[in-house]
Amino acid sequence: MTNKIVVLVTCASAKEARKIARALVKQRLAACANILASPVQSVYRWKGTVESAKEFLLIIKTTKARFPKLKATVKRLHSYDLPEIIALPIAAGALDYLDWMSESVAR
Repeated sequence: MTNKIVVLVTCASAKEARKIARALVKQRLAACANILASPVQSVYRWKGTVESAKEFLLIIKTTKARFPKLKATVKRLHSYDLPEIIALPIAAGALDYLDWMSESVAR
């Protein structure tokens, strides 16, 4: 097991996704953030109604230790009242890449 995680965040626009991604990497809260260039179609329940929207997905690589500050930063920069912020564990990976992730978020 590693202490690394992948965080998924959907954004209302590509511009918003880029703003959040750059802030997270600049502040060393993420080693890398990928932005899916084509919008994803999301279907969800919001305030009792089934809604759908085109969103842009951020795939963020970081460590468990950096997650609390990452989450707070996403909430501060995000346009949604309730942004999706989901962390998934990285069970294994290329050791040199995992080391790079640690170095990239180290203070």
